[in-house]
Amino acid sequence: MTPEAIERGTSWLGKAGLRPTRQRVALAALLVGDGDDRHVTAESLFAAVKGTGEKVSLATVYNTLRAFCDAGLMQEVTVDGSKSYFDTKTHDHPHFFWEEDGRLTDAPADELQIAQLPKAPDGAEIASVDVVIRLRRS
Repeated sequence: MTPEAIERGTSWLGKAGLRPTRQRVALAALLVGDGDDRHVTAESLFAAVKGTGEKVSLATVYNTLRAFCDAGLMQEVTVDGSKSYFDTKTHDHPHFFWEEDGRLTDAPADELQIAQLPKAPDGAEIASVDVVIRLRRS
């Protein structure tokens, strides 16, 4: 990891008031170190951090991703009710899920139109709307 990636990751953690532990900085640098947004699974991030030589367990990766989500640095996108992806772009936006290779990418938000949502049941309010558009090669 470059010093710039480490600095960007440390700054990203600081925005949320998270303590920059060695493991958090390593994961943050992989997630935002080059300035690009990412869609990762815990397993893909674990593989990436192992490739750097950093000692981090898969359980730590899961816990850290949850902490990043709780701090508002990432959002979790669940596909099929069981597979979770973690997105560094935190504003509401739609996603494409590529079935053949299990990849999640951003979909163009300006092309999505939701004309009406159902009324929330009494005593509830809509917190967010997640749109995942499943794709397969034609």
